[in-house]
Amino acid sequence: MLSSKRTLLTFFLAIAKIVHYEALLRHHDFFVKEASYTRLCKTKNILTVNGQFPGPTLNVYRGEVIYVKVHNNGRYNITIHWHGVKQPRNPWSDGPAYITQCPIQPGDSFDYKIIFSMEIGTIWWHAHSDWSRATVHGAIVVHHEPGTPYPFPKPHQEVPIILGEWWKQDIVQVLEEFVASGGPPRDSDAYTINGQPGDLYPCSSQDTFKLTVVSGKRYMLRMVNAALNEVLFFAIANHSLTAVGADGSYTKPLTKDYVVISPGQTLDCIFEANQVPPKGSYYMAARAYSRTNSIVSFDNTTTTGIVQYYNDSVSVNTAPLFPFLPHYNDTNAAFDFLGSLRSLDPTFYPLNEDKTQIFSTISINTFPCENSKCFGPNGTRLSASMNNISFQSPSIDILGAYYYHISGVFNTRFPNVPPLYFNFTDRDLPLFLQTPKQATQVKVIDYNSNVELVFQGTNLVAGLDHPMHLHGFNFYVVGWGFGNFDPKKDPLNYNLVDPPFRNTVLVPINGWATIRFRASNPGVWFMHCHLERHLTWGMDTVFIVKDGKRSEEHMLSPPHHMMRC
Repeated sequence: MLSSKRTLLTFFLAIAKIVHYEALLRHHDFFVKEASYTRLCKTKNILTVNGQFPGPTLNVYRGEVIYVKVHNNGRYNITIHWHGVKQPRNPWSDGPAYITQCPIQPGDSFDYKIIFSMEIGTIWWHAHSDWSRATVHGAIVVHHEPGTPYPFPKPHQEVPIILGEWWKQDIVQVLEEFVASGGPPRDSDAYTINGQPGDLYPCSSQDTFKLTVVSGKRYMLRMVNAALNEVLFFAIANHSLTAVGADGSYTKPLTKDYVVISPGQTLDCIFEANQVPPKGSYYMAARAYSRTNSIVSFDNTTTTGIVQYYNDSVSVNTAPLFPFLPHYNDTNAAFDFLGSLRSLDPTFYPLNEDKTQIFSTISINTFPCENSKCFGPNGTRLSASMNNISFQSPSIDILGAYYYHISGVFNTRFPNVPPLYFNFTDRDLPLFLQTPKQATQVKVIDYNSNVELVFQGTNLVAGLDHPMHLHGFNFYVVGWGFGNFDPKKDPLNYNLVDPPFRNTVLVPINGWATIRFRASNPGVWFMHCHLERHLTWGMDTVFIVKDGKRSEEHMLSPPHHMMRC
């Protein structure tokens, strides 16, 4: 790991000056604060970083250590999570509220130490408190050391493409209304590309994101899905996309007419400006992949940007060409792309060693409503669970309770298997299965053990896709499928040669996915669905990885400036 010196700044971003070479960015002063933005004919105040939406892109080198000081000048509590950064032995700066830290209260500040290690390519940062990440997010680009070539032809230009969701209402109001109702949340009013809805929405044509390209040049899109609740298809008219990276690791080149990206995931995609002569301008477009049902609806609109060729006079008076995007419920199209990704590099450790096995159902559930007037099925309150446990957030952070041996905050009884095996994906399931337990249960894992975790989606209340994210690690997605996982047959088809190396896996509707990782990062690490409605309902748990025997295998000591709850 490269050494660094601390540069102290007033607020969010400070890139330490590397001893061996200079950092890519100048030092900046950033502030979490409200700013006024107009979208869809409506002006409102939103929480931003330095008044930017999306927030600034961080450019760092692989193995670098950076320091970030966050001042909260907003009205609500805030934390920042560095999504995809492993933070070796340093969960203190990971960010999820009430898991690894108490939130930064209005008027307060917090210093983050962000330790990069094996990450390469595009990852991102976002708020991890309530639903603030709707507007508080931005990309992180992890570069090779100077002089190190890409494992693919170097692009002419690299462009962040951050996909998001926009509500006309304040996101705090959306969340409060959602929680109070007991039903599903209000659908977003638009999707966005780099903060802009695109010209298919009212009052948005002048601010549509535009990318000017030169014929014959190659461009890399550094893509982030920052949307709260929707998986998205994305494509560019008349241009194929070649994925070369995902979730901060390289992939074997995969060329498709469209890509699929779930909330929490990132993609590095290359396209060539090969329309010679260009026939006008070309839409880039994104819309939802969603298996809708009577329980959960979705925003069925489409966001657009424009790819414009330099010195092309044809496009001035011509409507942009629109790309092919699969139908919103085309599960086969979604997993044809996701299931085709392959890791470029050899695996970091053998995948066929002895392992700790965890089998976890991931379900939508219900609780009885006090007055039977909630908006869940039959007047119930919607919830979610892992292994029939709906996670309850504690009032103080789990990391602090673990480190200082504070009892009563959590228990360590998260089970390796669900309490009951049944036909998880059957159409008709008994009502008694729908009600989970409420608890703050975590799973303790021995240091350096190999872990296999099978996520099994269920059809309780509603079968849905679930993007499951693990903090502190990347994992290998060794297998996935539809229906019930078969422990005898399905492992025979695992990919143990070049499985994708990800931090967020999309578990298919009424299906399963198997991940494997080595627990070589001691600390407290959050595991949750990256659909915010499911996280709010309780589809999450915590992994505590114990210290190893040597001092360099121990979790770091806490900094002196941890927030108080």
